[in-house]
Amino acid sequence: MENEILYGINPVYEALVAARRQCFAVYIERKNVPQRLAEILAMAETRNIPITKTSSSQINALAGGGVHQGIAARVSRYPLVEIHTMLTRVRPGHRLLLLDSIQDPHNLGAMIRTAICVGVDGVVIPKDRSVSPTAAVSKASAGALEHIHLARVTNMARTVKMLKDHGLWIIGLDQAAPQSIYATDLTGSIGMVIGGEQKGIRPWIKRNCDMLISIPQEGPINSLNAAVAGAIVMYESFRQRQHCASIES
Repeated sequence: MENEILYGINPVYEALVAARRQCFAVYIERKNVPQRLAEILAMAETRNIPITKTSSSQINALAGGGVHQGIAARVSRYPLVEIHTMLTRVRPGHRLLLLDSIQDPHNLGAMIRTAICVGVDGVVIPKDRSVSPTAAVSKASAGALEHIHLARVTNMARTVKMLKDHGLWIIGLDQAAPQSIYATDLTGSIGMVIGGEQKGIRPWIKRNCDMLISIPQEGPINSLNAAVAGAIVMYESFRQRQHCASIES
């Protein structure tokens, strides 16, 4: 079975909590163990996962120079979800995040973390021109990657059409769009499309969106970081849903 190294307290902890990956070994530094590491070790011992106490330099080598906080784990590959499986789970009110050509692992990790916080049901990324769900992404997401349902697709435009056929309203974020996110109903079954760091949503995907919306801005900077823009849209959708729920109750 192929495996990889996760590093950092949150990624290792959340991988054990989510239990979606098989964990083969845990490596910690030979020194006093902080409380959070103690929780990880207790879970590992309960599951009979081998624990190796080693030097910081050895863990640094395992982590490829990443910020490991004194811990790493050898785990099975990230468990991707097939898009057809994700489609069978689509229900009224379902929300998906479609990330087109996000290439920075920190941006992908940050958006996945936000998606988990606001209850997004799944994330879709393309196989090409996109960062993979690596250990660096898990670290950037503070371990949230271990809980999200994520699909990688060969053809994002075709996937958009499939999602529309399953009842999702596809809304793309485009800074040139005249309609504001604050004047858009984001409470229904939607797929939110966020484009890449440099060029935004690719034209053939943009053409398949049901609607394009923008985030109002002032000042000399004409664009937001992809992760920040994605977070604003996801939280506006979350806010609208919370508001509707409070009115209904």
